[in-house]
Amino acid sequence: MKLASLRNGRRDGELAVVSRDLTRMARVHDLVPSLQAALDDWAIVRPQLQERYEHLMSAADSGEPFDPQAALSPLPRAYQWCDGGAYRAHHERMRPGEPVPAWFEYETSMYQGASDGFLAPTADIEHADLAWGIDYEAEVAVITDDVPYGVSEAEAGKHIALVMLVNDVSLRNMIRGELAKGFGFVRSKPASAFSPVAVTPDELGTAWHANRLHGRVRSSVNGALRGDPDAGDMSFGFEHLIAYCAKTRSLGAGTIVGGGTIANADTARGTSCIAEIRSIETSEHGTATTPYLAFGDRVRIEMLDDRGESIFGAIDQRVTPVGG
Repeated sequence: MKLASLRNGRRDGELAVVSRDLTRMARVHDLVPSLQAALDDWAIVRPQLQERYEHLMSAADSGEPFDPQAALSPLPRAYQWCDGGAYRAHHERMRPGEPVPAWFEYETSMYQGASDGFLAPTADIEHADLAWGIDYEAEVAVITDDVPYGVSEAEAGKHIALVMLVNDVSLRNMIRGELAKGFGFVRSKPASAFSPVAVTPDELGTAWHANRLHGRVRSSVNGALRGDPDAGDMSFGFEHLIAYCAKTRSLGAGTIVGGGTIANADTARGTSCIAEIRSIETSEHGTATTPYLAFGDRVRIEMLDDRGESIFGAIDQRVTPVGG
């Protein structure tokens, strides 16, 4: 099943089921008004949404056209957004010449980001100053149902309701100064964007196993491919990330948990953020030459299936000055 939140003038949008090929949709406001409302009663509402999805798929002339430009992020706002770091290659590239921290052998890292409002998948990335070092990060995230306090890793994967892609926007030139204060990210982690649709794990078939999404996630800037690493090459699956987050608290339905910047050890797969490119350049040539994003640059993040069709729809954003 694939779900989208449509623009309707309200903060949480209007929930719709979307066809597998992302061409058609059916509104479901008679069942539930929003994705958050559906997640609040997921065990009851999911079978009803699945029935609508199956009807949409079985009747070729049903529904109405789906336009990704009319979609908000699947959860336009969320009670909680926690982003981990599950890719060893990313850690290695961001700290060239340094050993991967000892703790990474047994647990992830994680930060809690702003979640009161996410960017739509085709909305502009607005910022006031290019000196902040505007970067994209291509990631995978899951949305949970209610997760109990102290959930075990063995049980945590059962609470994954939906899967989607992320552009975790980062202001690289602010990060070091914020981390030096000892309290973590605030200003250097502005609003993120998520793919036009969120997908139930069963819909992903063999691409979803071991609580990981397997397959290449493509990211490009101004049409030039920057990387297509396999998202399944995680040191920790999402069951670990969820259990890590829930060790000392329960997680409310609609919590979003990210897996971190996708990275593979194979350098032929490229990178999923500019900071990695710059780190590699510095290691190899003594200086970074690839600039961070400039006004007018366009970032696209997408995952294709074996037939070359988009699974989640594309995050396709342009960088603009605030008010521009």
